[in-house]
Amino acid sequence: MSDRFVVVPVESEGVPGRGSVDPAPVVDTVPGAAAAAAAACEPPGEEFQPQQKQQEEDGVVVPILEYNREPNKYGDGVPKENSPFINNTDIDKANSNSYDGTNMALFEEEMDSNPMVSSLLNKLANYTNLTQGAHEHEEADEDEGAKKKTIKSPQMGTFMGVYLPCLQNILGVILFLRLTWIVGTAGILESLAIVGLCCSCTMLTAISMSAVATNGVVPAGGSYYMISRSLGPEFGGAVGLCFYLGTTFAGSMYILGTIEILLTYIVPKAAIFVAERKEDEVDVLLNNMRVYGTCCLALMSLVVFVGVKYVNKLALVFLACVILSILSIYAGVIKSAFETPDFPVCMLGNRTLHNQKFDKCLKTEVIDNMTVSTELWRLFCDSAELNATCNEYFTNNNLTEVQGIPGLTSGVISENMWSAYAPLGMTVEDKKLSAAPAPESPQDVYMPYVVNDITTFFTLLVGIYFPSVTGIMAGSNRSGDLRDAQKSIPIGTILAIATTSFIYVTCVVLFGACIEGVLLRDKFGDSVKGNLVIGTLSWPSPWVIVIGSFFSCCGAGLQSLTGAPRLLQAIARDGIVPFLQVFGHGKANGEPTWALLLTGAICEIGILIASLDSVAPILSMFFLMCYLFVNLACAVQTLLRTPNWRPRFKYYHWTLSFLGMSLCLAIMFISSWYYAIVAMVIAGCIYKYIEYRGAEKEWGDGIRGLSLNAARYALIRLEDAPPHTKNWRPQVLVLQNLDSDQGVKHPRLLSFTTQLKAGKGLTIVANVLEGTYLTKDAEAKKAEQNIKVCMSAERTKGFCHVVVSSNLRDGVSHLIQSAGLGGMRHNTVLMAWPGTWKQANDPQSWKNFIETIRETTATHHALLVAKNVDSFPSNQERLGEGTIDVWWVVHDGGMLMLLPFLLRQHKVWRKCKMRIFTVAQMDDNSIQMKKDLQMFLYHLRLNAEVEVVEMHDNDISAFTYEKTLVMEQRSQMLRQMQLSRAEREREIQSITDESRSSIRRKHQAAAAESSSGQSQSGSQSRHSSTAEDNQEDEAQLIHDRNTASHATINDKADVAPERVHMTWTKEKLFSERRNRECNANVAVRDLFNMKPEWESLNQSNVRRMHTAVKLNEVVVNKSQGAHLVLLNMPGPPKNRGGDENYMEFLEVLLEGLNRVLLVRGGGQEVITIYS
Repeated sequence: MSDRFVVVPVESEGVPGRGSVDPAPVVDTVPGAAAAAAAACEPPGEEFQPQQKQQEEDGVVVPILEYNREPNKYGDGVPKENSPFINNTDIDKANSNSYDGTNMALFEEEMDSNPMVSSLLNKLANYTNLTQGAHEHEEADEDEGAKKKTIKSPQMGTFMGVYLPCLQNILGVILFLRLTWIVGTAGILESLAIVGLCCSCTMLTAISMSAVATNGVVPAGGSYYMISRSLGPEFGGAVGLCFYLGTTFAGSMYILGTIEILLTYIVPKAAIFVAERKEDEVDVLLNNMRVYGTCCLALMSLVVFVGVKYVNKLALVFLACVILSILSIYAGVIKSAFETPDFPVCMLGNRTLHNQKFDKCLKTEVIDNMTVSTELWRLFCDSAELNATCNEYFTNNNLTEVQGIPGLTSGVISENMWSAYAPLGMTVEDKKLSAAPAPESPQDVYMPYVVNDITTFFTLLVGIYFPSVTGIMAGSNRSGDLRDAQKSIPIGTILAIATTSFIYVTCVVLFGACIEGVLLRDKFGDSVKGNLVIGTLSWPSPWVIVIGSFFSCCGAGLQSLTGAPRLLQAIARDGIVPFLQVFGHGKANGEPTWALLLTGAICEIGILIASLDSVAPILSMFFLMCYLFVNLACAVQTLLRTPNWRPRFKYYHWTLSFLGMSLCLAIMFISSWYYAIVAMVIAGCIYKYIEYRGAEKEWGDGIRGLSLNAARYALIRLEDAPPHTKNWRPQVLVLQNLDSDQGVKHPRLLSFTTQLKAGKGLTIVANVLEGTYLTKDAEAKKAEQNIKVCMSAERTKGFCHVVVSSNLRDGVSHLIQSAGLGGMRHNTVLMAWPGTWKQANDPQSWKNFIETIRETTATHHALLVAKNVDSFPSNQERLGEGTIDVWWVVHDGGMLMLLPFLLRQHKVWRKCKMRIFTVAQMDDNSIQMKKDLQMFLYHLRLNAEVEVVEMHDNDISAFTYEKTLVMEQRSQMLRQMQLSRAEREREIQSITDESRSSIRRKHQAAAAESSSGQSQSGSQSRHSSTAEDNQEDEAQLIHDRNTASHATINDKADVAPERVHMTWTKEKLFSERRNRECNANVAVRDLFNMKPEWESLNQSNVRRMHTAVKLNEVVVNKSQGAHLVLLNMPGPPKNRGGDENYMEFLEVLLEGLNRVLLVRGGGQEVITIYS
């Protein structure tokens, strides 16, 4: 545990012997670190917080320390980047003293949130970051109370903190076990290309990493922290987990290297499984690797679990082994120039022999003047006799011995300059030696030849070699231990890469110049009695390399098992991947126990693969993915010119970052294209998961800045010209109502928006609160939050906008005028029908509705009004077979055609069929109209049933007159609402009585009509159809005739409304006229005798009501069972005096229909027949 103490000066007011003392800044007892730094980087475990106390010692009040124990809270999903600037912790506020000065009294009310610069400078100068999980492993838990102990400030410099750790992580198993084989197989030139390619990649990545790391303080967490804060939580989580998997599989590779050295070069007899046949040797070796690797993994995991401090202390020992091994190689190269080591290689013809089962490279030898066969003879012949039957190739070719290490001056470098790739199972041959040909025999597989265990090619070698250059993040991962991370990380990392690159390049050249080609291609040293090939070159003994490489692999494996769980724990504590949060917990001292278990399980997968050559490309992919995004982070930040992008490391450029990113991508596909695709799929799945389920984070990342720049560019482009008809789609402004608790009243309105939009285009959900923002800010924020929650539940993708205005009318007007930005503005307004407009005491409820219609018409926006919106289907429902009925009364730019098509793209409406009804005019041929409409729909590529409805001119029914009378009486009642309460009650009573007497007279008149036989009964009177003069009693539609009316809506208010003729054949017309002439006088006389109060009605209102009643009858008759009815919305009257009647007309028009969508076009064509 690490404890944090802060010395707090206490005021001495009221204490005898002390005067008042000016408050002093908080002083931290941690040498060189401020209280803010200690608060910013608290180690896991328990935290101590000081409480102020006063204590008298010799009459002097002195500050003392008191602490309490409170466990840190991790995994809460809210990572906070602590800062010593503003809005500091509550502890600092509690410890701060009130400001009593007079010089800065103007700012005294802001001291809580904005501290004085004078008191802040100390914190800014000494702001640092402490290592997460570095100190708690060094301390033991105390049984009694808490032990006062200060945290040591990080003191590591560039050499110990960055250079040596990078050196240890870069140099490792591939150098000792595979580099000689790579040189022999690829040749010196191609090996230099491989080394140059990989080292260039890591050098460019280090330059980008240095720029990112020096752009501000990098807390402990290193590469994951840099990527996540530069590219956002999605990329950070995806790449962080890829880096974690790469580190874990690196642990598998180091453990496999350890076991390979142990079983092949140190104690070969320790193998549990022994091959009885030669063809089983590979499988037996892999099984031994699996068993011993699992045991080694369990042992290493136990060591990491018991105490990381032992691993950290042994790190220098392991590093010393690596350095000594490399020095012994250079020493051996120098010695070989003067005295070559004796490692003969036995060759049969030009084939290399496996010499572990024989000592002498001879077919026969003379012993006591007798020629006898040797052990080698018995391996190729069926008996030891000299006349035995032997292998034909053995018989035809002679045995020769070549020196495995001819030395630096031997000139063998020219032979090793070129590649020697070979397929699986082919013998390792020396082309410069002559050999008698012999037919291949099935028995050759049992002969003691050195053969290739895998098929070799250039790209495979790149994948195997690349892990030897990884480890460049070691310095940044230890950033918490560094005295000056921004200086040490660039210098140490780049120097380490330069050093290791020099070592690799020189080793490639020196190996090719000193070692025979056949020995280089002998992966396991079988031709030199199982010695490590690189060990044969070393001085003073091969065992120096064997022991050094063994401990080097052990140390690297322990480091991987130590670092990977902490990386996973850091990701889990950030809370960006919900299912990983359990791995953020650990032991009381912060040890990531659960993360260690998962790391061990994943590491076991690599060990079960068992082949070092198969595991190496896997971890290469994950490391390359990480390096790729480090380069991307630097390039994006540089190109965006983010104001906060001010790295101290100046030797970078975005072109270098892009080059490094391209190299990473190229190496991924060069080494293994299928592994590259798998790694990308894994990263992509993690990215989408975090985007879909992860907590929202705002880290000021570059991807968000990139999105902002792209959005700005797109908005500027959209501003250039209005969208073409082919690109028109509804960009919806949803006017949502809220209840008294700021809850969403009509969530199905959002469901309908989602179904209409299918996630495409712009959606703005808006609401207006009455009042002023200063008094309603809390309600506005609550309303916005509730709307966002509802949008998320209904899967409505868009924006939320809550406006506070002095009145609802002005607020809605402002939204319609100004919502959106640039070219991304709404073109359609969607709102719910005010279902309670009749019950509302306040006439503003329906006046606001009508004014909104006028606003949308004036601004050329389309308008959608959903009636009975709460009965609309949710996103989870699936409507069965049914219809979407479109009533196309007047042309509105094609909105009525387009909306059903968009709805049927959504799975809710997919099974519904589309029907289009149109109303025939008086002189039209309805049959030809139907054909024309079908052809029009064919050109529009829309599938729909077509029906032409003929509406006849007829007498205005008694029902229409009665509806009009009730409507005007209600209008009169509403106008009387301005009277006093008593007068209003009397007025309402008188109107009600008059209405009742009128209804009684209506029933009496209906009875008289029934008895005289001149008219039908009351229930049928609504459907009477006596023809009238077509010039005097034509039905009037309340809608504008066409879209041109929108442009002239404010021209002349006194223009007479246009008339629309319904279809009527001439024969029918003449026949009905003759009948009318016989009964006209009687009908008119009876009509007005029975209903004398109708004479005073406004005849314009009567005609409008007649149209609403008749059109409603037809729509209900045809579409009552439809899933949705779309209908042209009549426009409000130009004379505002008739607004209250307009609502009644609409109510009558929609009566008896369940789901209705009233549509009013925006004055432009939205659908076209052209491609």
